[in-house]
Amino acid sequence: MPPFPSSLHIFHPSLNHYLKPNFFSLSYFSIPAPKFPLSSQLIPFNPRTLSSVATALSPSENGSGGGGERSASLAGPPVIENSVQKIDVNPPKGTRDFPPEEMRLRSWLFHNFREVSRLFGFEEVDYPVLESEALFIRKAGEEIRDQLYCFEDRGNRRVALRPELTPSLARLVIQKGKSLSLPLKWFAIGQCWRYERMTRGRRREHYQWNMDIIGVPEVTAEAELISSIVTFFKQIGISASDVGFKVNSRKVLQEILRSYSLSENLFAKVCVIIDKIEKIPIDEIKKELNSVGMPQEGVNKLLEVLSIKSLSELEEILGGAGEAIADLKQLFSLAEKFGYSEWIQFDASVVRGLAYYTGIVFEGFDRAGKLRAICGGGRYDHLLSTFGGDDLPACGFGFGDAVIIELLKEKGILPELIPQVENIVCALDHDLQGAAATVATMLREKGQSIDLVLESKPLKWVFKRAARINAQRLILVGNTEWKKGMVSVKILSSGEQSEIKIDELE
Repeated sequence: MPPFPSSLHIFHPSLNHYLKPNFFSLSYFSIPAPKFPLSSQLIPFNPRTLSSVATALSPSENGSGGGGERSASLAGPPVIENSVQKIDVNPPKGTRDFPPEEMRLRSWLFHNFREVSRLFGFEEVDYPVLESEALFIRKAGEEIRDQLYCFEDRGNRRVALRPELTPSLARLVIQKGKSLSLPLKWFAIGQCWRYERMTRGRRREHYQWNMDIIGVPEVTAEAELISSIVTFFKQIGISASDVGFKVNSRKVLQEILRSYSLSENLFAKVCVIIDKIEKIPIDEIKKELNSVGMPQEGVNKLLEVLSIKSLSELEEILGGAGEAIADLKQLFSLAEKFGYSEWIQFDASVVRGLAYYTGIVFEGFDRAGKLRAICGGGRYDHLLSTFGGDDLPACGFGFGDAVIIELLKEKGILPELIPQVENIVCALDHDLQGAAATVATMLREKGQSIDLVLESKPLKWVFKRAARINAQRLILVGNTEWKKGMVSVKILSSGEQSEIKIDELE
């Protein structure tokens, strides 16, 4: 770049406010605009203040017609912003940050989800967080329709953030078709989004653990799934006195509807209404059932059945020949064989709110009654056909990450998870930073976790750092030891210190 002309004098931009536009012009600097384009490198102040200078350099914008016969003047004083408005540092309502301490807890929970899934022979899958909106809009009346985070993308496609994982599973199974070898035993841990009223253990985003079995029509599949959840509870310290499972069958409702010659089309609507039975007054339940076409006699009979908590009592009302009774009897028999009969109980009011369930349904609940459902699932044999695929027998469950954490807090058994690093490596001299990096790299290649001190710090700071991250060893790289091909190693739990050859460091 040519030397800066001695005749060029540029006022500090903050003075522009005090200068009249006609006076503060390029002619004042004696610089013909075409011959000397201003460089931002020569002007140390904020580039935003150059907008007026840029205007002066552009003949087409200052009205000169490009002839250069007029000296261009500034359009007006620049706006100088000395303050920046602070953003809201909280995450959007209903969502969460995961700083290290929260991330440790999430990782612990996910590890237990994965470990149980591995014990039961399930394979992990995942799906896009963003799916077609049509995937989640099935039948009118479902609460989930009003809870979607949905929008039209730039390609004019209606899309939604997934509120659950099962429809995505169905889509993938249809996509893979006959290339899949049945039965499928898949699990997923994914983030889900629902715009709903927030309560304890309920957010607008959450992570959910799903386990699904595709291709098994027998009740043994449901029994296996409940067994996996029981195994998870035991693994994290939850017992049958803390948590139980309410079990029912959607076929109970179907049999009641048939007894009153009511249309099968009412089935999904009635399920959605009954799912609200613990959320709204019973009179409102009756009104909603009447509004969908159910006669009062049928409403009374249905509510009578829903109050039943004994399988033998249900058998007295419905008879023992129906599929619902047979399925439930088999499930309770299998529960004894799996060893979790004390965890489950019959409850005719459990139907689950999603329209796609077709048979046995279940919910995990807090026996103290302080929390909402912990998990839930059931059989959905006809879900694939609602998306244009060939139906396959299927069942599964969803288990959210929020309520279980609240339960662990309630029971006082939330694990204390502290950061832990095996070694902290520190150079005692700035010139030995490279040597310390060599030691750190060597140990990392051996699978050791290393916190390398990246700047010169006093030993007092290093010891505090080691205590905070729960380091097991402190490795000091000093001049004297390094010259001998050694480092100083201190076992922090015992205080024992020794010099070790670098190639013998493990």
